[in-house]
Amino acid sequence: MADYESAGGSLKFKGGGGITKKKKKKTDASKVKAALEAKEATPPPSKPIKVLEKTAAELKFEEVQRKRQEEKVLKSAMKSHKEKVAELNRKLEEMTEHYDIPKVGPG
Repeated sequence: MADYESAGGSLKFKGGGGITKKKKKKTDASKVKAALEAKEATPPPSKPIKVLEKTAAELKFEEVQRKRQEEKVLKSAMKSHKEKVAELNRKLEEMTEHYDIPKVGPG
């Protein structure tokens, strides 16, 4: 019971509960100055920059993909909203209804 005797009363704050002073924020000028100093202190990278060139197969693949994308955009732009909704409804009707509960048992 001695452990619980000090439980009564109001809560105590850590650190004495006195008034604390707010820390001053660094100004933008000091941040810029610190960044410049850090940039000057680090040595520049000594590795040469590698330029990757695409192969003929990669270029052909990208060209075919671009053409397909353009065809798809033109095809969808030619349809009206009503036609798009009708096409979606047709697709939904053709799908199997595997979420339906099968009828099992008598009746």
